[in-house]
Amino acid sequence: MLVPLSSVSLNYDYDLVAARRRARQIAALLGFDEGEQTRIATVASEIARNALRYGKGGRFEFGIDRRDRNDMLVMTVSDRGPGISNLDDILAGRYQSTTGMGLGILGARRLMDEFSITSSEGKGTVVVMRKQLPPGAAPVTNARIGALADDLARQKPENPIEEIQQQNGELLAALATLNDRQEELERLNQELEDTNRGVLALYAELDEKAEHLRQADQLKTRFLSDMSHEFRTPVNSIIALARLLSEASLADEEAKQIFLIRRAAEDLATLVGDLLDLAKIEAGKVDVRTAEIEVPNLFSALRGMLRPLLANRSLSLVFEEGDGLPTMYTDEAKLAQILRNFISNALKYTERGEVRISAALQGEVIVFTVADTGIGIAPDDQERIFEEFTQVDHPLQERQKGTGLGLPLTRKLAALLGGRVGVRSEVGVGSAFWAEIPVRYQGVTAARASSQTAPDQPITGAAERTLRVLVIDDDETARYTVTSFAVRPGVEVSEAESGLQGIMKAQAERPDLILLDLMMPGVGGHEVLQRLRSDPNTASIPVVVITSRFVNEEEKREILSKASAVVYKGDLSRDVVTRAIDEALSVGE
Repeated sequence: MLVPLSSVSLNYDYDLVAARRRARQIAALLGFDEGEQTRIATVASEIARNALRYGKGGRFEFGIDRRDRNDMLVMTVSDRGPGISNLDDILAGRYQSTTGMGLGILGARRLMDEFSITSSEGKGTVVVMRKQLPPGAAPVTNARIGALADDLARQKPENPIEEIQQQNGELLAALATLNDRQEELERLNQELEDTNRGVLALYAELDEKAEHLRQADQLKTRFLSDMSHEFRTPVNSIIALARLLSEASLADEEAKQIFLIRRAAEDLATLVGDLLDLAKIEAGKVDVRTAEIEVPNLFSALRGMLRPLLANRSLSLVFEEGDGLPTMYTDEAKLAQILRNFISNALKYTERGEVRISAALQGEVIVFTVADTGIGIAPDDQERIFEEFTQVDHPLQERQKGTGLGLPLTRKLAALLGGRVGVRSEVGVGSAFWAEIPVRYQGVTAARASSQTAPDQPITGAAERTLRVLVIDDDETARYTVTSFAVRPGVEVSEAESGLQGIMKAQAERPDLILLDLMMPGVGGHEVLQRLRSDPNTASIPVVVITSRFVNEEEKREILSKASAVVYKGDLSRDVVTRAIDEALSVGE
């Protein structure tokens, strides 16, 4: 309910002073503080001036809008002018005035709690403004309204000079406040500039350190990738020698010692292999060797490979039949390594129950799942375990060896095949590690795949005469190991300890086959191959390259254009060397 308090006619300029003074008086009587009084008086003055200047005069009315616990001061200004034709543009802030028109309206709307304006052509303009009474103000009862009317009646007549003086004082106080705020703002700006300079310097330092870290990481990755030959060679030699010794007739104690040496070397080879594989993937030096894969055959191979890990354990290893799945076209070795890592981890951290391996077709991918009934993994750790050198804290974990490289390597291998890995787990219940691998690897063409054919079967009769084999390797242990595996009835082996010496022996002895190391100081394996093929006397001698360094597809194609086969030292055994010799000789005949 609106209760009128006072009104002021707007016909002359001094009426503006009267409206301003009356607004101040009413605001003071209603309990507004000095700051609010000044703002209310300023709004009254601005809107009254608009009515007088643009509306040909009007009337300013003050009242109280009585609401439950929300009484408001109401100021209504009406004029007799032509109306405001561009009111929407003014309210939207789009109107640019040269006289100040519209600025008072926008300012008043910001300072008041409620603001409405209506205007029509030829009928004038009405502005209604409301300001909520301050908290703690006395309730506006009928008695209070009567007291307000009496107070207003006792106010002495408006004196324009006094009002102007008071307004000037308010302006001076406002200017002083603005000056103080300006000085504070300048001080804060200066502090902000100093802070910004410090932040910029910090960013520059961080960028520099980040660049150093990137360079160090690249150097580490390049070092590990380039040094893979030097790391793998001694480990592979130990394993090969242990295999060689295990073929001899040994006492039980000696056989046990050789077995322990071999197992320790194989563990070391696994750790070194994981570390170097990670480094090579990061360095982009790993190629995908694609082939057709039948999932049941893959499961069968994994079952035979991992069954020894179940000896003397109350644990079942279950491979669900992969029947009905399409033939995959991907890198079998890398896929097997992914599953082997998952299964090995499951066997490590599952004391009883089962480890179940399954595969299911989902669209264009096959989802391989390795589920166990082991210790489980807490939700906070399920992402961390795929980070390098990370292991979960658990009493069972403390009894297991490892560097925390298996799962990070698995994730990178899956990404290399165009897939991804993940885990679902519940502590105390078990875990299910999964890998989504595309049915068909998209990184190579079918033409490349068709070129990867199986080697020809060895021709019988190759061993009916004495075969002369030349081993070229700068490492004495490697020469001894390869020679020992190559020696058999009807095979005569000679050795060369450098690439240059190997070329000279090949030219002089004209062997039936050459077993050539790839990484040698001075004249390396690539140069030896080139010089052998350039010499008519040695151009037709079959060569099997034996190396501990990973050979990518492009390099392998280059090597196979001059050599018969590539064998990795980590795979050396008597069967592997014998088969490589027979296949190379059969192709050469």
